[in-house]
Amino acid sequence: MPDPVLILDSDAIRRALRRIAHEILEQNPDPTRVILAGVPSRGAELARRLSALIGEIEGTAPDTGIVDVSMHRDDLAMRSLPPTVHSTVLPLELTGRPVVLVDDVLYTGRTARAALDAISSFGRPSSIQLAALVDRGHRELPIRPDYVGKNLPTSRQERVMVRLEGVDSEPDSVKLRKA
Repeated sequence: MPDPVLILDSDAIRRALRRIAHEILEQNPDPTRVILAGVPSRGAELARRLSALIGEIEGTAPDTGIVDVSMHRDDLAMRSLPPTVHSTVLPLELTGRPVVLVDDVLYTGRTARAALDAISSFGRPSSIQLAALVDRGHRELPIRPDYVGKNLPTSRQERVMVRLEGVDSEPDSVKLRKA
C-alpha cells in the first residue's frame, strides 16, 4: 500500500481554520450568541480552536460544546461492534442561538444528519450551520457545508486521515491514503 500523501500540514490547517473563523463571523457578527458544537473527537478539538481564533479576532470567544452522534446514526444495525458513546456537552440554552456544527471530514453527510438529530433533542437553535476542515464529496444526503477548509475530491476507496495534536499523539496534518 502506498504511503499517504500530505494534503495539509499544521500551517495550512491553521490558515484554513483562521479563514473559517472569519467566515463564521461574517455570517454571525455577535460571537456571544454563537455555539460551536464539535463532533467527537477531532470535530470537538476543531470547535475549541475555532472558538479561540474568534476570541482573538473579536475579543470574545463563542461557547463551545460537544455533540455525540453515536446513538443517532442510521447504521447502528450494520456495525459489528457497538458504538463508542461520548457525552454530549452543550450550553444549557440552544433555543434561538445559531449553532455551528464542526467536524473534521465531511463525506456522505450521515454523521451531520445524526448530529442534527442529536442537537434537536437539546433545543431549537435559530440556525444550524456546518463547518468541515475537509470536504471530500460523495454525499448520500442533501447536506452541504457552510464553511470548508479544503475541498478534496476523492474516490470512495481513498481514505482521508486527519491528525490533530490535541487528540492524536502526532502533529497536525491531513493525509490522503490512495487505494
